[in-house]
Amino acid sequence: MINLSRFDLVSLRLFVAVVDAGSLTAGAERFGTSLAAASKRIAELEQHCGVALLQRTQRGVTATSDGQTLHRHAIEVIARLEQLAQAVDDFQSGASGHLRLCANPSAVGGFLPRVLAGYAQRYPRVTIDLEDALSEDGIRAVQKGLMELAVIGDNVPCEGLETVVCNVDRLVLLVPEGHGLAGAAQVGVEKAFDHDLVTLARSASLTRKVMAAADAVQRTPRIRVQVRSFDGMCRMVAAGLGLAILPQAAAAVYADALGLVQVRLEGVATERVLLLAMRRRSELSAAASALVEMIEGEAAAGIVPPTMHQSE
Repeated sequence: MINLSRFDLVSLRLFVAVVDAGSLTAGAERFGTSLAAASKRIAELEQHCGVALLQRTQRGVTATSDGQTLHRHAIEVIARLEQLAQAVDDFQSGASGHLRLCANPSAVGGFLPRVLAGYAQRYPRVTIDLEDALSEDGIRAVQKGLMELAVIGDNVPCEGLETVVCNVDRLVLLVPEGHGLAGAAQVGVEKAFDHDLVTLARSASLTRKVMAAADAVQRTPRIRVQVRSFDGMCRMVAAGLGLAILPQAAAAVYADALGLVQVRLEGVATERVLLLAMRRRSELSAAASALVEMIEGEAAAGIVPPTMHQSE
């Protein structure tokens, strides 16, 4: 029987960092230790487990099948210990819980501030740890246990995670005042692709949806500028660098302030669905469960559609 006392948290965290980085050197740098010290710890971990955990090549390292199993369980252990540390911090600060979530720009620039304001009013002693992240980054954070919840686009793969629909919005075209399309009540989506566009990064779920819309009308988008936030998108539109397709709730925040006009899009599905993703609902903290219940309560009241599924 393996000696559990010989597993130490430092070596497990280092091992996860090395596997995630795909390099012993990069993992050591990310972890803040020397290459020699990292190599020694990994060798001791392999000796203790009695199997090779890493396959070493000239291009870096990858986890063996046994290493992948250890990697998965190490992430679980580290996540649980981090939750324990946060719980102790909450005891000391007088907080009654800690809500850890990340959200994509559509959520941060749209419905989420309203939801979190209601949550904070209902649970004033819960500390809210919110991180702005693209959907794919949010999924990885939940899978690794760094965050309990993530608001993501429904067009991003999230295998193994449970999801709840938390918001539905519609995409609109945002143009400067005085633009040729500014006076139109609605325009065909193909007309948007006659102009330069301002978008988020190509990996963002919203940009993927825009690209899918372009494919549907057999057009190639002319992306002139890519930024990391809706604020940046709207300021680029106001400066005349292109048009933007974004959720109506976010567009409304900036339209009046920056002299922009929202134009309804036709000819393609413009519904934008956001999901609240979690690993397993049964393992959520009380603070995270409370947020899920709030969102489901809004769904029951007709504010958002009541839908939940387990991703395959």
